[in-house]
Amino acid sequence: MKMSVIGCGYLGAVHAAAMTSLGHDVVGIDVDPEKIASLTRGEAPFFEPGLPELLTASMASGQLRFSTDIADVAGCTVHFVAVGTPQRRDGHGADLTYVDAAVEALLPHLAPGDLVVGKSTVPVGTAGRLAVDVAATGAELAWNPEFLREGFAVKDTIEPDRLVYGVASERARQVLDEVYAVAVAAGTPVVETDYATAELVKTAANAFLATKISFINAMAEITEVVGADITLLADAIGHDARIGRKFLNAGIGFGGGCLPKDIRAFTARAEELGRGESVSFLKEVDAINLRRRERVIDLTVDAFDGRPHGRRVAVLGLSFKPHSDDIRDSPALDVAVRLHGLGADVVSYDPEAMANARRLHPQLTYADSAEKALAGAEVVLLVTEWPEFRALDPVAAAALVDRPVLIDGRNVLDPVAWRAAGWHVTGLGRP
Repeated sequence: MKMSVIGCGYLGAVHAAAMTSLGHDVVGIDVDPEKIASLTRGEAPFFEPGLPELLTASMASGQLRFSTDIADVAGCTVHFVAVGTPQRRDGHGADLTYVDAAVEALLPHLAPGDLVVGKSTVPVGTAGRLAVDVAATGAELAWNPEFLREGFAVKDTIEPDRLVYGVASERARQVLDEVYAVAVAAGTPVVETDYATAELVKTAANAFLATKISFINAMAEITEVVGADITLLADAIGHDARIGRKFLNAGIGFGGGCLPKDIRAFTARAEELGRGESVSFLKEVDAINLRRRERVIDLTVDAFDGRPHGRRVAVLGLSFKPHSDDIRDSPALDVAVRLHGLGADVVSYDPEAMANARRLHPQLTYADSAEKALAGAEVVLLVTEWPEFRALDPVAAAALVDRPVLIDGRNVLDPVAWRAAGWHVTGLGRP
């Protein structure tokens, strides 16, 4: 099939490249000329494992090209809208500026029978509104939410765990079945539904995951008081098939470009619909999440007897999660910035997010390696669970620091081994 992808950020670039691997011819459209130039060279403008190789292969095959000219969608019959929906500057709601602009720019180039497929995360009701304008051109709208995990986005696009089709006709479903023919043939579950349900699937999924993370972090607040171990607690309740162990890792909390802004947008939309009380608990989910950052900062200040000014802190991790360079609403970066604001001598290191962090926070000090960050440190914070941090040798690390004090903000290091090497170890929710 010939298709376009409007918006070549994280979602759009991955989707465009993945579609070519499924045999389709794709043109990616974006208004940012630097981004398009980078993608045209086969260079991903962000870190995502497997994407550079996929881009290179797709460009070499001639099945993928990028452009800043919306007119280059000519000849395509399927058009994916994959632009961002950030949090509004004047509130918690989603900013639909980019979605509306993308659809408006696309309208003059649609032909009867074309299918416009929304992939952006939007407030419920958005698709129904956009469908009217799309239908006026003789084209049709479908909503097909994405469920990508950063660090695994290529695999999640090519081999999704489910496909959700928000469609208004059998023909639209047939087109989407053809788009995802490989996954459908492999038996991937397909949920066909209306626009509103398709929109809610994405927001509900993110709300549930955020709630699960904040639940275990709320329990960590209790275990810290009574001397219980949150990791063992999570293991025990995780054996219950109704609960499951995934997303029950207590720590510094969630971040990134999805969960924080999506639960806030969901709350704002529910209030617009007169049902704010239905999701009012999400405000506490958000509050619990932010409190965990405060807890790490408090533990660090306490380690300096309340006087952090001029004291050296090594911060291991800046991205919001491993296998990503995404620093949007990153708990790790937030902690580093706030400790710097308290006067601490903060030295940070991250395997992939350094460039992004430097652009946003040039006032911070950055090291070229974990070892250089550890050198002379009086407190070490592990705040992003990169494999190389989990593999650190506690004996070798102890030889680098001035004081062997560790705050494990992700509860991923073996406290027994680190204490045996002379470290004073504090985990979140652990005795």
